[in-house]
Amino acid sequence: MPLLKLSKNFTAKMAIMACIAIASRRGGRHMTATAFCVANTSTPATTSAFSRNSLSFLGTGTNSKALSSSASCITALKSTATVEEIELASVVEHPSYEIVSKDTVTEYGAHCTMYRHKKTGAELLSVHTDDDNKVFGITFRTPPTDSTGVPHILEHSVLCGSRKYTTKEPFVQLLQGSLQTFLNAFTYPDRTCYVLASQNDKDFKNLINVYADAVFHPRATSDPLVHAQEGWHIELEDKEKPLTYKGVVYNEMKGVYSSPDSRLYRQSQRSVFPDNTYSVDSGGDPTVIPNLSFEDFKDFHAKFYHPANSRIFFWGDDNVKERLELMDEYLSEFDASPKSKPDSVIEWQKKTITEPRWETHAYPVGADQPETNMVMTNWLMNDQPFSPAEDLVVGVLDHLLMGTGQSVLYKTMMESGLGSAITGGGLSDELLQATFSVGLKGVEAKDTKAVEELVLKTLDTVLENGFSNEEIDSAMNTIEFRLREFNTGSYPKGLSFMLGAMSKWIYDGKPTDALKFEEPLAELKARIAKDGDGVFKDFLKEYLVENMHRVTVELAPSRTLEEEELNDEKNRLAVIKESLSDDELDDVIKKTAELRALQAAEDAPEDHATIPSLELSDLKREVTEYPIEVVEDENSSGVTVIRHELASTSGIAYVSLAIDTSGVDYEDITLLPLFTRIMTATGAGEYTDVQLSQRIGTHTGGVGASLLKTTVRPDGVPSSAIYEGNNMITKLTIGGKATSDKTDELFSIFKLVLTEANLDSKKKVVEMLKESKSRIESSIQGSGHSYANNRIKARYSVGGFLDEKMGGITYLDSINALLKEAEDDWGSVLARLENIRSTILDKTTCRSGMMLDITGDKAVMDAIKPSVESFLKSLPGDADGEKLPDSYNTEHPWVTKAKVDMKTVAPLKDEGFVVPTQVSYVGKGGVLYEEGETVSGSSAVVSRFLRTGYLWDQVRVIGGAYGGFCTFNPMGGDGVFTYLSYRDPNLDKTIDVYDATADALLEAAEELEKNPDALATAIIGAVGDLDGALSPDQRGSKAFNRWLIRQNPEERQTFRDEILNTKASDFKDFAMRLKNMKKPSVAVVSSKAAFEAAAEAGKVMDLKTVV
Repeated sequence: MPLLKLSKNFTAKMAIMACIAIASRRGGRHMTATAFCVANTSTPATTSAFSRNSLSFLGTGTNSKALSSSASCITALKSTATVEEIELASVVEHPSYEIVSKDTVTEYGAHCTMYRHKKTGAELLSVHTDDDNKVFGITFRTPPTDSTGVPHILEHSVLCGSRKYTTKEPFVQLLQGSLQTFLNAFTYPDRTCYVLASQNDKDFKNLINVYADAVFHPRATSDPLVHAQEGWHIELEDKEKPLTYKGVVYNEMKGVYSSPDSRLYRQSQRSVFPDNTYSVDSGGDPTVIPNLSFEDFKDFHAKFYHPANSRIFFWGDDNVKERLELMDEYLSEFDASPKSKPDSVIEWQKKTITEPRWETHAYPVGADQPETNMVMTNWLMNDQPFSPAEDLVVGVLDHLLMGTGQSVLYKTMMESGLGSAITGGGLSDELLQATFSVGLKGVEAKDTKAVEELVLKTLDTVLENGFSNEEIDSAMNTIEFRLREFNTGSYPKGLSFMLGAMSKWIYDGKPTDALKFEEPLAELKARIAKDGDGVFKDFLKEYLVENMHRVTVELAPSRTLEEEELNDEKNRLAVIKESLSDDELDDVIKKTAELRALQAAEDAPEDHATIPSLELSDLKREVTEYPIEVVEDENSSGVTVIRHELASTSGIAYVSLAIDTSGVDYEDITLLPLFTRIMTATGAGEYTDVQLSQRIGTHTGGVGASLLKTTVRPDGVPSSAIYEGNNMITKLTIGGKATSDKTDELFSIFKLVLTEANLDSKKKVVEMLKESKSRIESSIQGSGHSYANNRIKARYSVGGFLDEKMGGITYLDSINALLKEAEDDWGSVLARLENIRSTILDKTTCRSGMMLDITGDKAVMDAIKPSVESFLKSLPGDADGEKLPDSYNTEHPWVTKAKVDMKTVAPLKDEGFVVPTQVSYVGKGGVLYEEGETVSGSSAVVSRFLRTGYLWDQVRVIGGAYGGFCTFNPMGGDGVFTYLSYRDPNLDKTIDVYDATADALLEAAEELEKNPDALATAIIGAVGDLDGALSPDQRGSKAFNRWLIRQNPEERQTFRDEILNTKASDFKDFAMRLKNMKKPSVAVVSSKAAFEAAAEAGKVMDLKTVV
């Protein structure tokens, strides 16, 4: 469960990442993301509207006038309703509530009414917009006093049945048959949030009812078995065997504490908050979690889950009166509780540290892992509230110091050679008080003090020299662009709005103060116009340079710590067992059996009937299509231009230029990820890396390069067919966004980084490779399931193998080899990089492989037309050059060598990858459909049914893993199915669960024959996966990808129809394919001890130590 840094005032996707357990580059320490990974999303981007404390651009410098920014040209959010209509609909009186305030966040077209429930004192913020992706959230202040993880365990547990909804896990039933676009819960160090979203009115109300009943009337407070399942329990099946700890949260947190990064962040948070609730771990310390009794668990709910301590949030175009009435049904059952709110107040941590401190702690390393240290210097910034304007100053200061790879503090740390990667990442301000942290990992023991010295010296230098006009202009435009764009991707806008509002509201401030930026921005502009960079230097001096409430935390490597911690647990359990009588041991065995029986038992029909559901008639039967216009050889340029004209993109053009890479030597393809990073990170042409970063920040909303690889169907092969996969499209893409008046700058930057990126930057490249190595090693430990999945798929198709070779465990080997080559023979690496560029820009063929993809509204399209024409003419290559081979009907040049490589690099065998960890990531997969066979859309229903049913029950609920799921892409063309587990206490037993899946599915198919309602529920959930809300740029991207793989509307509709027409017999057919899976194989990421135990149980794998 990674911890993320969120912006206190403007949290969006950086916050949402917490819900899906993805750590951002700059990490963070404060948020504990928990519960279930169920957001209906596409792959998230790394930037968003509220991703940091971000504001607008202005020209700076003493006595300078404020300039207008490119971001200021972004138009306001457009509404299909008039302002008057929304205002009238947003303010509704209700006898159970008093209206506390009315406000409009004009920046986002949001009309807000704050209500207070008269009987209970519950606060309800009703935000009325014309957004049909409606959001509901309920948040409680839940400050813990110890590290038993009680807020976290409670967050899991309240979703396990309630007074009205009496199945064991209503949450899972909702997942199985809802059209939700977001459904999750997460725990911060001081609050617990329950959030949902849906575009369907009926579904929205169903979800709210289940969540409201869950938080106020959970089964968990009366049934100790819920606490045992979700939190912890002692397990024993045989008196002769040792006791073991089990529990979903217990195992989740063992996974968290296996991560050195997580240990560092937790120790850092504790160190700067010695006296308040932030000194303990709300997620739970595995050594402390077993101290949580059921009575304490129950008392915590009674104390903090009262309406008086709640903050209730609504967003969207639904009826406000119905919102109030629905919540009144739950709130009116409670009386006032005057102590609830005062008892949950978060106490301020005073700056009690008057002399900076240094702490040293241990972290586990593997036998073959280098013994390097981690160092992070941490400040508690404020011990009294910042004003809105001060919040902005701190946020902009953070961006100036750490916001990009070229920001002064970030750059200085990375270029120092003292470590391999940044830790901390600067400002963390989503809690009551802001902190600032920065350091390095991969540090030699002799250099640990030098890391702190460099941090302090750099800040002193910045204070002396200040910031240039260009630095401030770039930072401010970047920040303002994100704010005004309000691009939350496929995550609900209302969720971003709620998280932003909560950063003030949870501490009894005015929620809309956290979201309005125009007035504080004007104040900040005026201050900068008057004082130049002095406004930032003043804050730097007060809150960092002269701030003595500072603690540097060092983590030192220990090769014995993992074993010591395992032995401590064994000894603790042995002492407990020794203290138990035979009768007491019998009781433990009995309770173990009772819990297993409860977990395995099916819910009774009358319990199932309590769960509200949709009907098939509630579903939209037609596929949503997005506009696309394709012009080949536009204006005789040789370039294919693809346009997506949408109703509104707020004046922003989203542009991507794709350049063919099929001519790159196979031996050099592992350099392509590095090559794309170099393009925007080392400078280009006359621009240094800093100048290029500033130019991008000043004139655009961001520019980046990435790789695109997709297998494509040859002529005559239907989209539902399995094919060999020898035909691929591989592109290097340069993507960016800008207001229409700045597209000339955007296109100029595109051409600059494509043709003149500074490849000869040995020092920078070595830094990048070290950082990549560190990042991948950390990722394998924390997200081993994704690496296991890639490894399995690499064994069955060229496409899967290339994904693994360029981004999996194999890629780590390539990084290590490249790093050695770069350090020892830079000339060789440079020659290979230059060869890549000359190849993709070959004058005779490059135009043939270029695609320019543009998304914008009509006004944008009209405005940028001259810029597009000019850009096409300026691109390198001959417009009348040779045509590249037809990718759809010609084998890709990399295929032949890749197939040879596959036999030795990714052989078909069971493999185990050893890392220091206390949990396992267990994968198994194989071929379900072979070349020439077709796959029905019904397979999407069945695989989802397994993911939210059998695998959830067996791997997560009974097995105690944090997650158990499967992957299968019906339209992927490879026919490969994989099972995966996440933070799993088991290894061999989980493989047994996978092997029993087919029989369980056959039984389920028989039940579905008799239960059409259950079948309909499975279908509804699968349809919900197809219909997530998308941002404008994502709509364009989706249309582009559909076109690229030559999937037509008729094929998409056929696929949807097959889902809607799924029958019980389809489940049986799929089960038989699972039973007869071809070429099955295993890939597991785990500890050496776990592999040894699995071998004793008959699960033997070829082992390789990777970290």
